[in-house]
Amino acid sequence: MEQAKNILTDIKNGIIKPIYFLSGEEPYFIDQISNYIENNILQESEKGFNQMILYGRDVTIEDIVSNAKRYPMMAERQVIIVKEAQDLSRNIEKLSSYAENPQPTTVLVIAFKYKKLDKRKGLSKALKKHGVYYENKKLYENKVGDWIRGILKDNGYNIQPKASQMLVDFLGNDLSKVNNELKKLMLILPKGSEITPQVIEENIGISKDFNIFELRKAIIERDIVKAQRIAQYFTQNPKDNPLVLTISQLYSLFVNILKYQGLPQKDKATVAKTLGISPFFVGEYSTAAHNYPMKKVSACIAMIREVDVKSKGVGASAFSSNDLLKELLVKIMN
Repeated sequence: MEQAKNILTDIKNGIIKPIYFLSGEEPYFIDQISNYIENNILQESEKGFNQMILYGRDVTIEDIVSNAKRYPMMAERQVIIVKEAQDLSRNIEKLSSYAENPQPTTVLVIAFKYKKLDKRKGLSKALKKHGVYYENKKLYENKVGDWIRGILKDNGYNIQPKASQMLVDFLGNDLSKVNNELKKLMLILPKGSEITPQVIEENIGISKDFNIFELRKAIIERDIVKAQRIAQYFTQNPKDNPLVLTISQLYSLFVNILKYQGLPQKDKATVAKTLGISPFFVGEYSTAAHNYPMKKVSACIAMIREVDVKSKGVGASAFSSNDLLKELLVKIMN
């Protein structure tokens, strides 16, 4: 994430390299860099003759190199962007010779999504010497909330911790999906607004009362009635609340409770850093540790694992998702 920001900052400051190889598991940052280059390197009047968009499935490495070696027409440079370049992965090392001596008046962008290069081979070494090699990893879910707050802050908005967590719970770490929803909110709300759970519910369709965030809270507080209501809502809306994701979230909750109990220091900063959570939620883990002693937490983790196996069809043919979740909640909070 930081490297992507640095690349964009350099480009904005006029530090432009002849080749950008953008790879890795998270397409959001690859798109962010390639879209910025596509929209900003050349003037509109220069793009007709000097900007080309190619697709990996339609071209060969030889085609790309041939186009990259051309000289720009009535412009300082030309831009060539190869999208979906992962379709060329079998032959991508053939780009090595060009990367060793790239055309200085060409900006070649290779969007190599979901894959990465073998760093022992020549292409990776040539890119690092003469261009930019960017490789990213999927952002962990516990970091997505910070990313959301950063995006909104940069655009003049704030978001309440619960609202941010609702987005993470519903959309996970797919940054493109999250960013699309944030764009919708920023179109609707005036700059300077604070995004609340109510705003999320009204504009994105995530219930502020019946979601995994509220289920975790009900479990922490041992509120069995509220937990069962949420479980009933989940089973009535299985597309938005698949059992496998609910189980995963409950497993993470109890693993974090176990970590909390084992901490020698339980100040807010230490807990937040160790558990990978916002300091806003640290108080919940104090409550959870009081309501669930270590022995009970270990038993809950075992129960969750058992239900996870049953949810995948092992020894549970007579049980529906509804039954499995409700039974699990009763056992956990007994």
